[in-house]
Amino acid sequence: MKATHINKSWDSLKSILKTLPEKPGIYQYFDDRGTIIYIGKAKNLKKRVSSYFTKEPENRKTAMLIRNIADIRHMVVDSEEDALLLENNFIKKYQPRYNIRLKDDKTYPWICIKNERFPRVFKTRNVIRDGSNYFGPYTSWLTVSTFLDLFKKLYKLRTCNYNLSEENIADRKYKLCLEYHIGNCKGPCEDLVSVEDYNFGIEQIRDILKGNITGVLKHLKHIMEEYSKNYQFEDAHLTKEKIAILEKYQSRSTVVNSTITDVDVYTIDSDENIAIINYLKIIRGAIVQTFTMELKKRLDETDQELLLLGMVEIRQKIHSNAREILLPFKIEQFLNNIKFTVPVKGDKKKLIELSHRNAKYYRLDLIKQQVLSKTDKLPAPLRILEGLQKDLQLKEFPRQIECFDNSNLQGSNPVAACVVFKDGKPAKREYRHYNIKSVEGPNDFASMEEIVWRRYKRQLEENQPLPQLIVVDGGKGQLSSAVNALEKLNLRGSISIIGIAKRLEEIYFPDDQIPVYLDKKSESLRIIQQLRDEAHRFGITFHRQKRSGSFIKNELQSIHGVGESTTKKLIQRFRSVKNVQNLSLSELSEEIGTSKAEKVWNHFHSAPDLAK
Repeated sequence: MKATHINKSWDSLKSILKTLPEKPGIYQYFDDRGTIIYIGKAKNLKKRVSSYFTKEPENRKTAMLIRNIADIRHMVVDSEEDALLLENNFIKKYQPRYNIRLKDDKTYPWICIKNERFPRVFKTRNVIRDGSNYFGPYTSWLTVSTFLDLFKKLYKLRTCNYNLSEENIADRKYKLCLEYHIGNCKGPCEDLVSVEDYNFGIEQIRDILKGNITGVLKHLKHIMEEYSKNYQFEDAHLTKEKIAILEKYQSRSTVVNSTITDVDVYTIDSDENIAIINYLKIIRGAIVQTFTMELKKRLDETDQELLLLGMVEIRQKIHSNAREILLPFKIEQFLNNIKFTVPVKGDKKKLIELSHRNAKYYRLDLIKQQVLSKTDKLPAPLRILEGLQKDLQLKEFPRQIECFDNSNLQGSNPVAACVVFKDGKPAKREYRHYNIKSVEGPNDFASMEEIVWRRYKRQLEENQPLPQLIVVDGGKGQLSSAVNALEKLNLRGSISIIGIAKRLEEIYFPDDQIPVYLDKKSESLRIIQQLRDEAHRFGITFHRQKRSGSFIKNELQSIHGVGESTTKKLIQRFRSVKNVQNLSLSELSEEIGTSKAEKVWNHFHSAPDLAK
């Protein structure tokens, strides 16, 4: 790549490139303000960083990144695995503009076994490094609630936050609460259960959260048998109930062969903007933990790159020690003593398919939520227009819509109207009337072609904005005429246009003989009808005015010696020809003078024989 295509710091960058080591590490790109704009990892720093400046960029985003590089810094590490982990941590810390966005996990819940005497077990969003055990994060509150309900039934743990030290209990500082009396707590606050017995249940909870339900069941069955041998039938029955609850939970959790244990599953589903990484943890054929991560793309990264980054991030979050990882495709080996498997059939393949379905549905739900959220925030008119764009499959958002209608009475006084809606509301100042000039007689098709041509010829000449949608009041004939006008102006294809036929509210598209029928109750049809009705009203009003003007002209201006100004004065004063006809000669004289008054009065009141 030529230096002129990079930036003005090219000379200093060349000297940096020459000194880069051929070692694994991370590199940081800075802009001219000293801000980190990209962080990357490399097996060989010199080769990787130099490739940005010696090869043509793969896409526009990469080209923009390269143009903005003003400085390069690097850090050498011992292995590629260390580089990957360091890259991940730095991206989260600095959030560079051109890197994938790693979303924070603060919104995800964890299950905490508190580091205290008679430990509590509860859900939390905050991980505090105080020696407590945290399991998660979980993407579903339902999963967390299911676990907590299970533990409550099985082990009757305390929920209070009292300091249950030996001294406080010995001093009888606390009293039994309602939880004890309704059977939800064993009463450690009054020393009704030993630390050993209480912690026995806590250890079983740890095993369950780690996925070792089978071991817990085996141990409980042994205890039940001992109770039975010693004729402790009530205790044996309570233990049997615990076993039944755990077996029911295990049957719901098991999805594949129970011999598949201590396995992590990672899959990815992506589009041009985001990637979703789904993680499943499998213990003895059961899914004991799930996690889903969203990554926002920056430089058209490949699925392999994204999955690798997501895998590192998730393993850090959950502290996984799984010895086998199932993947949908091969990636570079970066973890020691870990087996990477790309299954092609069997139960492990089913796990990959299950994980990928979860990633896919998560992405689709995310898109749906974004659309709904965007729609909910829109004002009602804009929301309706968005629906109209979808229903009519318009290329552009119909921010400006214009509708045309013809009006004539048996060919007399042919006129037309154009109404304009902006952002779903009438823009009345931009309404226009048209007198038909080039068409003789009642010809709606030719009249439509004339007014559409005149409208947009003027808009083009005056550099006025064009609409995104034209609505023609009429069926295929009127629509075809309007399309002909657009063709003459080289606008066909630049503006969407439809026709609406009144009888069945049929929507016609150019060159399509089959109409579209929108739902009669849909907002899209309502706004089209509103446009049509407004254009009709505006056109009819103008036509009536024209007809009224013609009548005035025939009756008053046809009188010899009575001109337009006199006619206008009489109509403005007396509102109609009929009122003028009923005036006395003296009343007319007061208004327009004796000479003209006599001519008007004689026109309406002369006897037929005198008129000869």
